Parts: sequence; structure tokens; C-alpha cells
Amino acid sequence: MAPFSISSRQARGLGNRWPGRIGLLCLIALGSCGVPHQIAAQDFERDPINYITAPTNNPISRLQLQLNNGTEHLDRDDRQGYLKSVLELLEIPVSSQTLVFSKTSLQRQLIAPRTPRAIYFNDDVYVGYCQHSDKLEFSTADPSLGAVFYTLSQEASEKPAFFRQNDNCLSCHGTSNTRNVPGHLVRSVYVDRSGFPVLSMGTHRIDHTSPINQRWGGWYVTGTHGEQSHLGNLIISGSQEREPVDNASGQNVTNLDTRFETSAYLSSDSDLVALMVLEHQVEGHNLLTRANYQTREALYAESRLNQDLKEPAGHRWESTTSRIQSASEALVKYLLFCGEAPLTARLQGTTSFAKEFSDRGLRDPQGRSLRDFDLEHRLFRYPCSYLIYSRSFDELPEEAKTFIWRRLWEVLTGADRSREFSRLSDADRTAILEILRATKPGLPESWSQRPTEQPNGR
Repeated sequence: MAPFSISSRQARGLGNRWPGRIGLLCLIALGSCGVPHQIAAQDFERDPINYITAPTNNPISRLQLQLNNGTEHLDRDDRQGYLKSVLELLEIPVSSQTLVFSKTSLQRQLIAPRTPRAIYFNDDVYVGYCQHSDKLEFSTADPSLGAVFYTLSQEASEKPAFFRQNDNCLSCHGTSNTRNVPGHLVRSVYVDRSGFPVLSMGTHRIDHTSPINQRWGGWYVTGTHGEQSHLGNLIISGSQEREPVDNASGQNVTNLDTRFETSAYLSSDSDLVALMVLEHQVEGHNLLTRANYQTREALYAESRLNQDLKEPAGHRWESTTSRIQSASEALVKYLLFCGEAPLTARLQGTTSFAKEFSDRGLRDPQGRSLRDFDLEHRLFRYPCSYLIYSRSFDELPEEAKTFIWRRLWEVLTGADRSREFSRLSDADRTAILEILRATKPGLPESWSQRPTEQPNGR
């Protein structure tokens, strides 16, 4: 559903009267929440996904087990509650902090330009923190279920507990905006002095294909980026709704101290490199979940059809193959950064995020990693997503992984030189292939062949 085309004054009124209708994304940013939960989510609430009732196996559910059996515990302070402790236990770096000041999430009454919402993340978990809130918000990538949402009370407790959330989150996080799977959405919006989105000025859905000049509206941004311009650090006045927006003062900002009380947060920054990684990662998670769901649903429907038509078990229908390949091909293109918006100047963050992120990378004998940044012409030096190492990738159904590995081989060996992959140079393809061969567990045996040979899968 397209965003509502209304004025900021109308947005304020609707925000008070229709809280489910104005961008209530539980964790990331603005989305259109006009699709009722029972319509959007009904497919994945039943067989074979069973999103609501299936057991979870993710970093949050595992941490809860550790809290229950006493092998871990959470410490609380009077300033940010359990935030610092839970970040440490989940191995989420403080340097990942990004700050959003648009009233476009569950706790929008606490969010404004003077009190932005902080988001922290690693490869699998996102944490939302608002000042003066009675809860922390969490989303985590569950290999079987996709995005799973939790809250943790900030009240002192002998036994802190994460509570799973469904309806409040899935009304936005389970629609066409998230590929019709439980997922996330990053939006760039124009925001007024109170933090309300000025929807009449438009919004942008953001991932790594988005040009820099469309990004970060409603977010604080720290870092340098040359003459490239963006919408971060921008607060719209009434006159700017009718005139070209001048955001010169929002560019190349390295200190936010004059904009709000930065000491209220674990970091005083909202690092632009962290923002770039966040925007790539959330859509990557959505596409991993979509490939998982589409494959499982296709195989389930095929099994039922074979039973009904008395076909032998395992009889493969063309429609099944088509569904699996369609979702998997979209994931392959995203993993290889097809359509990535080019950079025209060097990016430099203001925290240790880039170094910490890169240091976690698996490296080949030449010292290369898929987590190495470029930041001058594109996001990563070797354009293949680090999400290929994730549990969400490893636990894709075998039918999807077989297709994905075959397609990656075709592209990386140069057998597929179609337009979608034309920005991958021969040097890129060779480097990615060599890095994966050296660092990725569970590669198909066929990947040990010489690149001139064409494997058929596993």
C-alpha cells in the first residue's frame, strides 16, 4: 500500500486517532501499516510455517534459556536499564548505534528530534532503545521463522524475561513492504520539528540500491561523504514543505552535541557506515526468509497435490521448481549487490564500527574477507554479502541452496555474464570465488572443480 499523501498537521491528528495507520514499525523505520495483520500474515501462520506456534531457535530464545538456567544474568543500571548488559551478552557493538528521530515506530510518543530512538545491531539481532521507556525492543533473525520480535521490561527483576510479540509487530512487519514475510523495512522520510513524518513530501524505501541523496531522512547521521548529499539530520519547517529543501547544514556532520543531549545514549554518534550496513542487511534478511518460506510452501503444496492426484511421493511439478527458483534468484542477485547505488566520494564514519565489523570477518590465505569495506566506489570491496555465512542461509531448504550455489558458480566463473551481473568485474568474480572456497563451510563438492567446469548443483 502506498504511503498516505497528507500534510504534517493531518499526520499529527491521524497519529493520535489511528495509531495503527501511521508507520508503526516496531523496530526499524517508517512503513505503511494499512494492511490488516490477519490478511497479511495468514499464509505464514499455518502449515508449513506455523509462525506463531513453531518453536524458536534464535539468539534471543537461546539467551532466555541461559537466563532461566542461571548460566547468564543481566545487570541493570539506573540510566539505560538492561541495555548495556544485553548488548554485551548478545555481542552487539555499541559502535553500531544509529539514531532515528521520526515518530514511526511502536513507541513514537517517546521519539522526537531531541529524544531520538537508538538502534543497535549485529548480524542477527536488532535492539531498539527509547529514553524513559519501560521496555527494550528486539528483533532477531530466526533461521526457520524469519524476523521474530520480543520486548524486555526495563523494570528491575530477579528474573528478566523476553516476551515474544506478534500482532503489534506483524501488522507492519508482515506485509508486502517486507516481501510478505516477517521482516523489516527501512524508510527515509521528511520530519517536522516534533518528529512527525511530513508524508506529503514523500518517502523512500531504502536498501543498498538506493542513491545516497534519498537516504537517512528522519535519522541522525555522523560521518563525512564529500560532495554527496543526503536527507539525514534534516528537520522540516512549515515553509520547506512548499520550497526546495536546503540541507547544507546536515551534510558531513561529525558531532551531534548541539542537536540533542548525546550523553543520554551509549554513544554520541549515528555512524553512516553502520547505517549503510543496516540498510543492506535488513533487506537481505527479508530475502533469505522469502526464499525459505517460498521453498517450504512450494514443497508442502506439491506434497498435498501429489497425494490428491495419487502421484508418487517426490514427483516434481514445474510450478514447484518455478517458485523455488524465483525466490532464490532474487536472493542471489541481492547477495551479489546487483543494482547497488554507486558512491561518488569516500565515506568515513565517526566510530570504530567499520573496523570492528571488518575484524569479525573470516579471511582467506591472502587475508581477504567479505567484510572488507570499499567505501569509495561501493560499500564492500568484494561485493558478495557476508550474510552468506549466516545461519539463515545455512538452514535454507536444500532445494533452495542447491539452486543458489549453482547460480553463484555460474556468475562467479563467468558462465553467466548477463546484464544484472555486469558490474562484477572478472577480478571481483575471481576474488569472491576464492574467498568463498577458503572460508565458507559446507560448499558443494562441485565447487572444488576448476572454474571452467559446470557443476549441476550438489
